[in-house]
Amino acid sequence: MDFDLRLVRYFVAVADELHFGRAAANLYISQPALSKQIRKLEEQVGAPLLVRDTRHVTLTPRGQRFLDDARQLLAIAASMAQPPRGDVVRIAHIFELDTSRLVADEFIRAHPDVEVLEHTMDSISQLEALLANRLDVAILRVTPHMLAQHPTGWRHQPLRLEPLVLVGAPGDLPQQTASLHERPLHVFGDPPESGRYNAHGQYLTAFEEHFGITMRWLGTPGAFSHCLVHVARATPEARYLEFRSYADRYADIGLPVYQPKEAQPAYPWSLAWRVADPSPATHALLSSALDLSHSNHWLTPETAPGAHIWVPTGEPLGAPITDAPVPATN
Repeated sequence: MDFDLRLVRYFVAVADELHFGRAAANLYISQPALSKQIRKLEEQVGAPLLVRDTRHVTLTPRGQRFLDDARQLLAIAASMAQPPRGDVVRIAHIFELDTSRLVADEFIRAHPDVEVLEHTMDSISQLEALLANRLDVAILRVTPHMLAQHPTGWRHQPLRLEPLVLVGAPGDLPQQTASLHERPLHVFGDPPESGRYNAHGQYLTAFEEHFGITMRWLGTPGAFSHCLVHVARATPEARYLEFRSYADRYADIGLPVYQPKEAQPAYPWSLAWRVADPSPATHALLSSALDLSHSNHWLTPETAPGAHIWVPTGEPLGAPITDAPVPATN
């Protein structure tokens, strides 16, 4: 059976979103056109791949099996179209958070002969791009859902537990620690009902449930400059839960930053790579990133006195950090 790769890509887009409207928007086509193409693919397969009703889209058992094969097919097609080069490595950044940027800077200093191609993607998009051979290394939060959806073809290893801290308003008194419950908390994140809920949002939901706090979710403005404008004009009644790499930049302009008293929330960044990636550049970047993690003590962040490090229950952190992983070549 000859498959139109375009139809396969359309199916994967719908399977990822489980929503025809969002998938159509991502593909830049109309929803009716997308529905027609999916029906055409199902006719070729000879079985329904999706169950649709007025509110939900789910995969049939055949659809789930087809999805696994479709991802492999698209990855092979991408590899054939763009043969891997030993002097290029592709990574992505999540907005202006500094973990991936520090990894890239360190690697470029040590390997000036390797070209680093950089993109902007959230964690879920990075994994999809990695499996489709559009990225060589992902620096992302790995979730249980990702592992359930994509059980094979890739590996991951913890890179950094980035502290989340509290940022106060202009005029707040400086001090080392503050309670998570002392003031209302605001956070830059997309809530479940937004249609843009992602791995970061899932982390924030787990945080709210664990600490019994309902935060005000402000959406994701993206660039640090947009976050800064919001924080700088905030009223003293609230504090912001923020990544350390952004909080340090707030502190540079005089805003107070506090370590949480009750526990130290930590955002788990991981390296991820394809199992069958033979590229020397990929291996070199993985080695460089893990060396950087070790030298900066990224997996043992400081906490307030008496506070413990918190990550969501069941967080798939992978194997303890060791020497650099070697991507398999078979």
